[in-house]
Amino acid sequence: MALPGGARASDERLRRRLDAIARLLDSRWRIPGTGIRFGADPVLNLLPGIGLLASKGVSAYLLWEAWRLGVPGRTLLRMLGHLGLDTLISAVPVVGWAGDVFYRANLRNMALLRAHLARQTP
Repeated sequence: MALPGGARASDERLRRRLDAIARLLDSRWRIPGTGIRFGADPVLNLLPGIGLLASKGVSAYLLWEAWRLGVPGRTLLRMLGHLGLDTLISAVPVVGWAGDVFYRANLRNMALLRAHLARQTP
């Protein structure tokens, strides 16, 4: 027997998991003595080729889950734009690594997802 609100509870668990992944990729650690935060995304991009594929693959997973949660096409396109720009920034050696620290596509995408979910809640 399904509990009332079970789908919402499951969506909330998924949202928390996606938030944790986005924070890990974009802002998990802080550089001591500064307010600058960075995540696994710029660190992975130090590995030529495979790092870019790994970090953007996880970012694409966030978009796939957003699609499964019913995010409208227009919002998904915005999210894809964030990911595309992040990929372009990451593809530039050295400069792109620093750019990854400041352009946090995954956190931007999670903000869009949270806004969508908030509109869905009665």
